[in-house]
Amino acid sequence: MMTVVVFGGTGFLGRRLVHSLVAEGMVVRVAVRNPNGGRNALGATDLAQVASVRADVRDQASVAAALEGADAVINAVSAYVEMGDVTFEAVHVRGAETVARETARLGVARLVLISGIGADPQSRSPYIRSRGRGELAVQQAFPDATIVRPSAMFGPGDAMFGTLAKLARLFPVLPLIGGGHTRLQPVYVEDVTEAVARILADPGTVGRTYELGGPGVYTLRDLVRFTLRLTGKRRLLMSLPFPLAEIQARLFEFLPNPPLTTGQVDLLKADSVASGALPGFQELNILPRAVETVVPTYIGRATSAGFNALD
Repeated sequence: MMTVVVFGGTGFLGRRLVHSLVAEGMVVRVAVRNPNGGRNALGATDLAQVASVRADVRDQASVAAALEGADAVINAVSAYVEMGDVTFEAVHVRGAETVARETARLGVARLVLISGIGADPQSRSPYIRSRGRGELAVQQAFPDATIVRPSAMFGPGDAMFGTLAKLARLFPVLPLIGGGHTRLQPVYVEDVTEAVARILADPGTVGRTYELGGPGVYTLRDLVRFTLRLTGKRRLLMSLPFPLAEIQARLFEFLPNPPLTTGQVDLLKADSVASGALPGFQELNILPRAVETVVPTYIGRATSAGFNALD
């Protein structure tokens, strides 16, 4: 059986990747800083096929130990908030490079890096710039790496619709960052999971970069209105300029689970839409599911598959 090491295997995408790979009959090694916490986060995953090992992408020795005997590696580590020595540079650039370098040194055949649409090494945003620089570092260390750039991901427990629904229940006014004009192409997390599984199974995906966006493009305002309809709430929508949103996000970042971070504000300064210049779901023979079909199953009381976000 193939042994796959998943760095960041307890995150929003990572834990779903672990479940999917186990279902495919693979042995999965979840590389996390806290193995005990990692085991709890994975829930009822088949324990016989999953091992949690202590590893930190910022520590070369622990990365090398986690990779011993592996056939493939998925790096799904992400940081949205900088705290202490957990910086965007340390995680997305140096950490990603360490994983790629050790993967190459140990002769592991496959490496998949989870990045994001809009990653740009020249960006003024520390978060977006670190994503772009991380991609370049990985490609230099492991030229055969496959890079996956999903748009904003949604699904139960997400930071998009879940957060919007929570805010709608708590506050009479909802902010529209940047006026709500940013265009987004939300993608269902399970579709991204399926894409990564198919990439691992197909040697033809080696060295390629995939952009994964859902079937619909919406403005942020569209998605806020959609969430309000699902929750049955009427709320005043107020435009919040980016500078004020950044100040608010910096204050939120002092909280254990901030509802908004400066990295997320930066991401909203540019459209998060697939360019069309890179392969995506079509090349992987996957038909991505729509916001209107999936989100009502876990947010609010509207459950009609035909619900239209733009009504």
